[in-house]
Amino acid sequence: MYKVFINDKPLLLTNKMVKETNFEIFLLESVDLDQLILQIFQNKVKNPVLYHPEKEALLKIFKSKIPVVKAAGGMVYNQEGEILFILRQGMWDLPKGHIEKKEDKKDTAVREVEEETGVNGLKIDYKIGKTYHVFKRNGVYKLKQTVWYKMDTDFKGTPTPQIEEDIEKVAWIGKNELENTLKESYANIRLLFEMAAKKQLKKEK
Repeated sequence: MYKVFINDKPLLLTNKMVKETNFEIFLLESVDLDQLILQIFQNKVKNPVLYHPEKEALLKIFKSKIPVVKAAGGMVYNQEGEILFILRQGMWDLPKGHIEKKEDKKDTAVREVEEETGVNGLKIDYKIGKTYHVFKRNGVYKLKQTVWYKMDTDFKGTPTPQIEEDIEKVAWIGKNELENTLKESYANIRLLFEMAAKKQLKKEK
């Protein structure tokens, strides 16, 4: 199963039929995806599910129906165990950006963190996973697929927001502040933290 966020609402891609009556099920192969996305933005469809019987084909078919923008970013920890966040358009987010042509995903993630926050000395620990969300640009719906890496740094300086990317603030967020910060973030970022917690548990076993 995959979760694709549309205006912070989850669109589920699954190969299992959902029995609960509060879900609206659409066939992935035949759905008019643009029309469905529009209806989700307009709150006309609640709890949408896209179904296809073959698990391996879910994402491939979905991507064939919408332009894909690939990005990479980082969940960065400092030596105090704080996590690096950026504030943009009043919402807390993690640094990320588009993967350039022929650029390695890990290189993109490190570059974008450095550019957006001024934080350097980054070391990638492991890949957390991917998140998906739909956005609209120039009248066209697009899917942003972001691969995320857990990173560490011994950076001691002052982070610097990349103003030209509309970043208002960069902050290190500690464990005590994390819950409230995530309430003012995006659903895909909250999902990412759940993914990271599961990944860490597996590493510790």
